Amino acid sequence: MHFYRYSSFDELQNRWSEWNALCENSPSNNPFLTFAYQRTWWQTRGGGEWPKSSQLVLVAAFEDDRLVGIAPLFHAKNILGKPALMFSGAIEVSDFLDFIATPEYLPAFIVGLLDFLITDESIPDWECIDLYNLLEESPTLDLLKTEAEKRGWNHQQIHLQPAPYIPLPDNYQAYLEGLDKKQRHEIRRKLRNITQSPHAKELTFLKDPQALQAETQALIELMAQDPNKREFLSPAMQEHLHNTAKSAFDAGWLQLAFLTLDGIKAAGNIAFKYNNRLWLYNSGWEWDFRDFSPGWVLLARLIQWAIENKISEFDFMRGDETYKYKFGAVDRYVFRVTLTP
Repeated sequence: MHFYRYSSFDELQNRWSEWNALCENSPSNNPFLTFAYQRTWWQTRGGGEWPKSSQLVLVAAFEDDRLVGIAPLFHAKNILGKPALMFSGAIEVSDFLDFIATPEYLPAFIVGLLDFLITDESIPDWECIDLYNLLEESPTLDLLKTEAEKRGWNHQQIHLQPAPYIPLPDNYQAYLEGLDKKQRHEIRRKLRNITQSPHAKELTFLKDPQALQAETQALIELMAQDPNKREFLSPAMQEHLHNTAKSAFDAGWLQLAFLTLDGIKAAGNIAFKYNNRLWLYNSGWEWDFRDFSPGWVLLARLIQWAIENKISEFDFMRGDETYKYKFGAVDRYVFRVTLTP
């Protein structure tokens, strides 16, 4: 297994299909690890979360000429001000991150990677490896702990937050019956309320590439009606959202959905239909239609659409917002791992 460090995504452009194939066969197959998303995230350093001075440290492993492992990393000062190697994608806007390798190669890849990071002269000086947003089922967690103990390195694993999801049944009625009785009644009441309203109602999904930029901007404007999101939506973050929507659309897994009332966008969601799951990335709704709970109605319709299209999971991703559990979500957790030689 031979390791190489790359300083730009352009250097691996001709390997993008191999990258994605490796991702599809890795234990942590999710949209945030695809080549397109990773490159998109780096363009704005996560919507301005990290400085432009950050350095990309893409490490790839090969057997002969076959790509067998990828460590998408970058170098910057972490939140404690220490020079660190972190997952490209960290922290805020990429919900799940990991190394990319098949299960049989992952143990040897991690051993070789740690050796490479401490010996190769092309790697910027670092004090720690600081890895965010590893899902609890990732074998990387145990492998890093075991390897740190062997090397006498300090290892710290911190529980970050839940990442709720809904295992979807075969039909929508079964989904509703699985909910708490009070919540089932509440969803039906909100749906009935909007159905009986005089407004013309429509659920739409973006299909026209010519409308992508305008529709993404429409979602951003709905998001900005939430005071908590308004400050978050800096120019750099808006650029990240536009870039992410385009890369997902080009890859064929963007689900940009709107609920309209009398032709006016009352609520919108951006999600990714990837690996037979629907990953809900962000949402917004029109305050003027608050009496109709458009955000809840769109979410209920989106879950129904996912079930009808035989999608196995509806992933709310990180965060413990109450509404996720009211829709039947169950928890899994993400962790941060820090290694210090």
